[in-house]
Order: sequence, then structure tokens, then C-alpha cells
Amino acid sequence: MQIYMVGGAVRDKLLGRPVNDHDWVVVGASPEQMLAQGYLPVGRDFPVFLHPETREEYALARTERKSGRGYRGFVVQSSPDVTLEEDLSRRDLTINSIASSTDESGATRLFDPYHGEKDLRARVLRHVTDAFREDPVRILRVARFAARFTDFTVAPETMQLMREMVEHGEVNHLVPERVWQELERGLMEEKPSRMFEVLRECGALQVLLPEAARLWGVPQRADYHPEVDTGVHLMMVLDMAARLSAPLTVRFACLAHDLGKGTTPADVLPRHIDHETRSAELLKDVAERLRVPVDCRETADVVAREHGHIHRSQDLSAAALVRLLERCDAIRKPERFAEILLACECDARGRLGFEESAYPQRPRLLAVLAAVQSVVTREIAAQAAARGQSGPQVGALIHQARVEAVAQWLQAQAHSAAT
Repeated sequence: MQIYMVGGAVRDKLLGRPVNDHDWVVVGASPEQMLAQGYLPVGRDFPVFLHPETREEYALARTERKSGRGYRGFVVQSSPDVTLEEDLSRRDLTINSIASSTDESGATRLFDPYHGEKDLRARVLRHVTDAFREDPVRILRVARFAARFTDFTVAPETMQLMREMVEHGEVNHLVPERVWQELERGLMEEKPSRMFEVLRECGALQVLLPEAARLWGVPQRADYHPEVDTGVHLMMVLDMAARLSAPLTVRFACLAHDLGKGTTPADVLPRHIDHETRSAELLKDVAERLRVPVDCRETADVVAREHGHIHRSQDLSAAALVRLLERCDAIRKPERFAEILLACECDARGRLGFEESAYPQRPRLLAVLAAVQSVVTREIAAQAAARGQSGPQVGALIHQARVEAVAQWLQAQAHSAAT
């Protein structure tokens, strides 16, 4: 029985990046031998075990054979006869097909039959064998790795293979949960735009997220958007979200905020009248199709509908500001409102020449929210009850008190600016 460290742990160690998780492959062992040594079986589709002390995963060496469409259509064979090279051959990229072991002296030995170390030095994402085409999830993984390793390029032959997979309909058979899992991880990488650029280049974006794919080539007003192209703007917004270390909810909201611009009638371009409403409607379709988590879809819905109003909020009256907060449900959900404002800042700064610009709307609206929160609603409700008022009447009184609080804050701001 021989044990090797494999996959991302070896790759990241060679790249000098932090190694958080270790994956191990065991060659020459049976499930019975693993159980006898105290390993705990956890694999449902193939033999995977947890180490009795470290709880890290140890998988028996295996081969895979295509048996149907999609990423689940595989027959897995695991036996003591499967070699390390055979196990590594089923992996997606050469940089992930390197194994290492430690001898008795403590020296590390690499096993690299597919020249992954060479591709690491050349900064290339290259498939291991033609078996890559058997699993369409690998297209998403390549795109995600492009977003993580920002100075790597996709090998031309790998890009061509991915195009062929898309043309043959393999991507159409991906289950929504798997697509979302990879999109979620890609959105959280260092440069998420690269994921979408790779997916677009191979044709997968048009299949998986046509609402975003059709944004390229759609013009915007150059006085607002010097980058002009809506698809380019989307990529800039996503990368700004990464730069500002935004959470997933914000990054998904950035992805969905301008989807409606892809359905703007050609005769009104480059204007996009009421694109916010269309974006919110398209978002519903995307969220349902990909089974996006509730927190992501709810934040994205508010951003899609309200980002224009938030951008223009410095011109709003006290009453309009309170109505904006109410539509955003900011009073009940202030933490989510802060994320909504962050997404709007990413949108505003995700424009050519505006990357370093301030976004005063964000601190200003947080201050407006603080003024609204200063209103003690219990006292208003108690006074109304003493007068025999209830229900909508109380709500109207609270709303008016909040408007007055914001008006006082605006007056104080104006006075401070004048002095």
C-alpha cells in the first residue's frame, strides 16, 4: 500500500500558495485493508475514507469510464491493481495531476507523468487526456481556475476541446446545483471576470447564462459609461467587487444588476429606459433555473430594482429617501442594506476611468438610515394607542416621524457645508 498527496495541495505548494486542504490517494489497497487500519468509509460513489486521526480524505486509486451524458454518467472502478498513473490520468488539468510522496529520509518525490510542473512554470491550464471531454463540469472548473490563477492562460487545444463539448451538447446536461456550485466559487475568486470570459470564449456562457452572454455588444451612453459595451461593464463591476472583498451576495447582485440591458429595444439604444425592472424579471428566471440561495437572490433583486435610485439619491428629498429605504427594507434588514450599497458602489466604480472615484452615496445613505433608526417607534405607537389610533394610522405616524428625522439630518448637513 502506497499513499500519495495529490491535486490542489501539491499544485499550491509548488506555486508557493497557502495549502488549506490535503487530498490523498492510496494505491495498492482494498477497502478491507483501509477498514482494518481504522479508516472510516464516507464515499458513496467510490471508496473514500477519513483518516482515523487527521480526518483528511483518502481515496483509493480509481479509473472512470463514461456511461452517459452529464457529470454523473460514469462507471467507477477501484481496485488494488489501479496504478497511480491511471488514477492521475482521469484528472482535469495537468497542474492538478501531480502526486508527491515522502520517503523514509523525509525527502519529497514528485510523480508527474503528464508534465504538470512544466505547465505550472509556463502558467498554462491544459487538459490531461482526451477523457476531459467526458465531464462537462470540467469546463466550469477551467474557467474558475482562470479566475483564481490570473496570470495563467488556457491552452489552445484545451479551449478547442471545450468548444467541441459545448457544440455536442454536453453542457446542456449539467444539473443546476453543480453549475451554481462552480459559479459561486468562481465569483469569489481573485478576478471573476476571467471565469466569464473563458466561458464566453468556448460558448458555454451562452448555454448556461444567456442573459449575461447577450450583454456583450450592447452599447451604453458614453457620457455615463466610457467603456460603452455593457458586457465589458459587467466584467469591470465583478472585478471591482473582488477588489473590495465583497461577499457572495454582493457579487451575485453585481452579476445580475444590468441583465435587462440585454433586452433593450435596438431603436432606443444606447439609452436603457426601465432596464431595472427588466433586470429584476430576468433575475427571477436565473435564480430559479440555477437554484440560487435565497439570500443571494433577495439582495440581487433589490440591487437590480433600486441601483439607479441609489446612484441618484443625493438629489432626493427626505420623503423620497425614506421611501427608498422602505423599498429596500433597510430598516428591518440594515446589514443587507449595507451590502446593497456596496454592490451599487461596485457598479459605479466598475466603469472606465471611475475605478478610483469615491462613492459618497454609500456613507450618506448609511447616515440617513441611522437618522431613521433614531426614531423611537414604541413611543409613537404608545401615544397613538392613547389617542385610540391603530394599524395604518400608527404606520403613517411612524413614517412621518422618520421623514422629519431625515429632514433634520439634511438640514444639519446643509448647515455644516455652508459653514
